[in-house]
Amino acid sequence: MVRRDRLRRMREWWVQVGLLAVPLLAAYLHIPPPQLSPALHSWKSSGKFFTYKGLRIFYQDSVGVVGSPEIVVLLHGFPTSSYDWYKIWEGLTLRFHRVIALDFLGFGFSDKPRPHHYSIFEQASIVEALLRHLGLQNRRINLLSHDYGDIVAQELLYRFKQNRSGRLTIKSLCLSNGGIFPETHRPLLLQKLLKDGGVLSPILTRLMNFFVFSRGLTPVFGPYTRPSESELWDMWAGIRNNDGNLVIDSLLQYINQRKKFRRRWVGALASVTIPIHFIYGPLDPVNPYPEFLELYSNSPIGYQPVNSDDT
Repeated sequence: MVRRDRLRRMREWWVQVGLLAVPLLAAYLHIPPPQLSPALHSWKSSGKFFTYKGLRIFYQDSVGVVGSPEIVVLLHGFPTSSYDWYKIWEGLTLRFHRVIALDFLGFGFSDKPRPHHYSIFEQASIVEALLRHLGLQNRRINLLSHDYGDIVAQELLYRFKQNRSGRLTIKSLCLSNGGIFPETHRPLLLQKLLKDGGVLSPILTRLMNFFVFSRGLTPVFGPYTRPSESELWDMWAGIRNNDGNLVIDSLLQYINQRKKFRRRWVGALASVTIPIHFIYGPLDPVNPYPEFLELYSNSPIGYQPVNSDDT
């Protein structure tokens, strides 16, 4: 009898917990995205949109040095946006005549369709479409990329080397801290869970919040370059815009694509006739520097150490 009473009370307790948890979970899942900070709002207001196959793509286009023919296109990393470049934007306008950056599809202020098959090939085509939109399709372009943007740059380089009409004409390429070699890439635990799909993905994307995001992203930065809390909030606001947290698992398929198309994208870096520069933070835990350097120096791409006076 005592045991039955205990079981009944336990069932009643769990029912009460469930009744309390349902509205709390519903409220949690409907938390609105954070307000844009004045700086991020200004970035959005100063940008523009163009349409690619019915989808709105956000971009920035600034005119810099008068009389210079130089154009630079900036390709951001995962999971952020073109706002990553805001700290060096003014400096770049002092060096280049045109400074251009976009939010890839699924990122920042660009559309984030779902369901959608996000791919590096599509992102590269969007970059080409943007330059056609701006009337720059016949100009020689300097590419500066980071992380996810490195792979898009590799695809653009592959197309450029194929000499296909309508493709980007690349003058120089600068890659920074990206998983150029899939085998040296060490994704975070959450990235592994999300990229492999399955029943957990839609649950994890909906449960993701600022705390999980910031605690996961901060260790990727070096000890002296970690973003402030306000900068992390700006990043999170960009992700939450247009419910972007719900497409992160789809965007992460780039990790699997990078393995599948390794020969195409790593091969694009071999035997090139344009200047290629690497900027590589040695404390990157996702793309470990020693492993990357060893593989790079032994690869067909080749390795030429830079004198310390030139770094």
